[in-house]
Amino acid sequence: MHELAMVRSIYEVINEKVTEYGVKRVKQVKLIVGELTGIEESIMKSCFEIYVQRTPAEGANLIIEYVPIRVMCRDCSHEFETSIPFSDCPHCGTKKFHILSGKELYIESMEVE
Repeated sequence: MHELAMVRSIYEVINEKVTEYGVKRVKQVKLIVGELTGIEESIMKSCFEIYVQRTPAEGANLIIEYVPIRVMCRDCSHEFETSIPFSDCPHCGTKKFHILSGKELYIESMEVE
């Protein structure tokens, strides 16, 4: 369950901003998550809910926006969305790719009081 480790890292950023800006309460946290991270939304939300108990983020709504896997073919430079397992390039048929998106994991925004 790597979601717990990710929640821990996310909370460190939240706590840093809470301290820096004197935030009393975090109402919402929006994450951008690439599909390649393998994060399960329900597990992530459960881990977040437990991890932030008795902190300014307790009760905060965690919103997760997924970024699709986007690749560029190394042979023909065609860009396209794919999934796991990666499909062949629809243009030339190879499986040699450079990953353009899908590995992201960051806080896009926080709503605070």
